[in-house]
Amino acid sequence: MADPRGFMNYDRELPSRRRVPVRLSDWREVYEDFPEDRLRRQAARCMDCGIPFCNNGCPLGNLIPDWNDLVYRGQWRSAIERLHATNNFPEFTGRLCPAPCEAACVLGIHEPPVTIKQVEVEIIDRAWAEGWIEPQIAAARSGRSVAVVGSGPAGLAAAQQLTRAGHDVVVFERADRIGGLLRYGIPEFKMEKRHLDRRLEQMRAEGTEFRAGVDVGSDVTADELRAGFDAVVLACGATAWRDLPIPGRDLRGVHQAMEYLPLANRVQQGDLDVSPISAAGRNVVIIGGGDTGADCLGTAHRQKAASIRQFEIMPRPPDERAASDPWPTWPTIYRVSSAHEEGGERDYAINTVEFVDDGAGNLAGLSTVRVEQTFKDGRMSFDPVPGTEEQVPAELCLLAMGFVGPERGRLIEQFGVDLDARGNVARDDDWAAGTAGVYVCGDMGRGQSLIVWAIAEGRACAASVDAHLTGSTALPAVVAPNSAPLK
Repeated sequence: MADPRGFMNYDRELPSRRRVPVRLSDWREVYEDFPEDRLRRQAARCMDCGIPFCNNGCPLGNLIPDWNDLVYRGQWRSAIERLHATNNFPEFTGRLCPAPCEAACVLGIHEPPVTIKQVEVEIIDRAWAEGWIEPQIAAARSGRSVAVVGSGPAGLAAAQQLTRAGHDVVVFERADRIGGLLRYGIPEFKMEKRHLDRRLEQMRAEGTEFRAGVDVGSDVTADELRAGFDAVVLACGATAWRDLPIPGRDLRGVHQAMEYLPLANRVQQGDLDVSPISAAGRNVVIIGGGDTGADCLGTAHRQKAASIRQFEIMPRPPDERAASDPWPTWPTIYRVSSAHEEGGERDYAINTVEFVDDGAGNLAGLSTVRVEQTFKDGRMSFDPVPGTEEQVPAELCLLAMGFVGPERGRLIEQFGVDLDARGNVARDDDWAAGTAGVYVCGDMGRGQSLIVWAIAEGRACAASVDAHLTGSTALPAVVAPNSAPLK
């Protein structure tokens, strides 16, 4: 363990965020550098808890107490080896994961938990800076080939694991650049794309081939992939967004978050001078209070919106764990992201019933009503509160209400895979999709979830594919689908 008294001697501390006026003038990540001595004190707070629930809180099974202790002792090279043993991309999770490991930290029962996520990102950033991240070339080639469809975190994790096992891996991505939502869904201020690009360069050096701008099901068919490869991994995500079919939905100015965010990212990539969907000078309403809504909020701030309100139909969460969210489960509590800190108004228990036309087909505002959450026969509903109707001015409304599963279309039809009761692609405990040689991992089979689940599923799926192709596998299989028992 680290310092036996560290959790008593040191308080939880995170790096400072850059001042709001400064960070709103650019698109760089929001955090200041964190001095090494202060980070090592944070690692020292990891206590000898006996049973590290943080390991189970993390879907990747990260060996958190191990690398906390190594950081405390200044053994950074060993720390990155332990971190990479379970996580292909800690530079992604260390920036984007909501850290269920911290919610499961034993210290968090009665004090602020260990800053696990910050220690993680400092380890990987130090490793890149020191030049310790090098291509891991397979000792021998298997002669087998795998097509991975989708280049988000699940697809990339599966591809890297299979390449390192000696297979010839080709990743297909329908967008013009590799990365999936990491590339076009995550704003630059949450993760600068240089972190993604240098990891992709490592994967290319290891032998993974990337083919961007290829729409599987259209540019290349499922039959062609199955004929050309020994196995196919589908990792296309849950990109079918939840809509709001109310009067006025077709007005100009009402957009899905995933129509809005990619364009802002393309400006940062140099593809566009100005986004065609911009919040500049507009009154903006964001419907949806989750991470995607916060991404829209931070983006609209940087585009210099006139005003921003963020709506959530659920009631405001409590500041502390409720009795229904006992440790070590993930608690639903009130959180303030960097985007919320930058401004805007958050509204809870509010429902939009109509988009208002300005008379020329453009959005002029929203008709809303306050709601009360009720339960009847175990079913939740939201009842309007009479007398709370309101007209909210807005020229731009962004729908950030989550996703309902994978997109229906030619890819699913051509591969002949089945959907489960939740609308996701069905798979068995070996990640097989019921069609010979076809496997599914990540949000496409799990439904909208966390980046750590995507990477964990990609790694475990790769182990099953490797065993299918060679008869056995040395790749780790940390999780089973849908939270089944660990393998």
